[in-house]
Amino acid sequence: MNKSYQAVMGRKNEIMKKSVGIDYKVLEYGRISFDYEGLMKNVPYDLEDIAKIQSETKVGKTPLFELKNLTALVRKYAPKGKGARIFIKDEAANCSGSFKDRRASLSVYHAKKIGFKGVIAATSGNYGATVAAQAAQRGIKCIVVQEVYDSRKVGQPEILEKARKCEAYGAEVVQLTVGPELFYVFLTLLEETGYFNASLYTPYSIAGIETLGYEVAAEIKEREGKFPDAVVITHAGGGNVTGTARGVLKAGAKDTKIIGASVDLTGLHMASDNDFNKKSFTTGHTGFGVPFAVWPDRSDVPRNAARPLRYLDRYVTVTQGEVFYTTELLAQLEGLERGPAGNTSLAAAIALAKEMDEDQIIVVQETEYTGAGKHPLAQLSFARENGIEVKIGNPEENIPGKTIVIPENLGQMGYKEIDLDDLRKSYIKNAVNTYNVKEVEDVDVEFLAEDIKWTKENVAKTLKEFGVKVM
Repeated sequence: MNKSYQAVMGRKNEIMKKSVGIDYKVLEYGRISFDYEGLMKNVPYDLEDIAKIQSETKVGKTPLFELKNLTALVRKYAPKGKGARIFIKDEAANCSGSFKDRRASLSVYHAKKIGFKGVIAATSGNYGATVAAQAAQRGIKCIVVQEVYDSRKVGQPEILEKARKCEAYGAEVVQLTVGPELFYVFLTLLEETGYFNASLYTPYSIAGIETLGYEVAAEIKEREGKFPDAVVITHAGGGNVTGTARGVLKAGAKDTKIIGASVDLTGLHMASDNDFNKKSFTTGHTGFGVPFAVWPDRSDVPRNAARPLRYLDRYVTVTQGEVFYTTELLAQLEGLERGPAGNTSLAAAIALAKEMDEDQIIVVQETEYTGAGKHPLAQLSFARENGIEVKIGNPEENIPGKTIVIPENLGQMGYKEIDLDDLRKSYIKNAVNTYNVKEVEDVDVEFLAEDIKWTKENVAKTLKEFGVKVM
């Protein structure tokens, strides 16, 4: 069999169909559209089934805490009558210490049920650890393909620790330098082993997170007599937002605002050897959040089940310094030491809570990614070694790749609003260019409107601006 780069990439759809068990072609219609809910129906389990499956491997039913001390501090810096109550879902209580146990649990269960001998995941390491932990409990093999080093063979302490954690659960870890070979190696291993693709972007992965959104909404309703006013979700590849939002809606919380939050790493390129070690966060940042919002089908499956623009009401960014500061606040005020990356959404929630009424409720839906190598001091020391200036001051002075400015007090914490309409227009432009269309059908307009949560009129107007005729 031809194993050249071009030959393997040419067999991509065939490899994916065999390794995921989904025929994506039957879902396609119109010029650019596909049946999204039809894709999700490939998961043959309802929410009750999934919760039961997850409980078998120590996943789900995590604690929900009200952060009373942190809320009290927020109110000191908020206008009178403002300062929403902040709650947090402690996903570190899952077996490997991450909300991603939910998305891995269903993929691994299903892989074993339909007869696969092992699973493979391509990841920076967060997700790999959860796949490895689930595979260990189900008694099947696991391979993790991970970007670890720059060309000098230097890796961030956080990423190195994630690799160690994958190995601790018994996984074989294939470590690569940053670059385009990740997907090629991933496809080659799928073809050679015949293992199941435990991708972050299959419907199994998204359905696994729905239990998190459902628990958040249902538990707040039971305790407080109403659904949360807002749920803040760390946004990277889109699965966290998509799965959580779907679960919130399934609980009946149709008026709860879904707010995505990412660390602002504007200007740093994730595939750049030069930039690889200049970012202090390996997930939950704009380097993934923006590209996957404006074109989710850039993933390792033909059609991505993680589609954040379908569900986002708002999307905000915070700085690296604000997230490190939040990590200290959570530990020193609430006695919860959780990894900086998982505190991205909490940093945003603090800033947002200052603007919300005191009787409103804002929920941070997870705390932690893996618990591996996330202590701020290790990441900040590594940043200094790579020429990043770390100082105390105004967080607005943060410059990704150059400075990390940690706030002096909570009053300095804020956020930047990303214009969702700009992202929607970029999404449409990417769809037009990817499918090279000059004309689309009315069903395509309906699909786009649903996929980016916009009106058909706005979609049609934007298509016209790009020179595309609606038939």
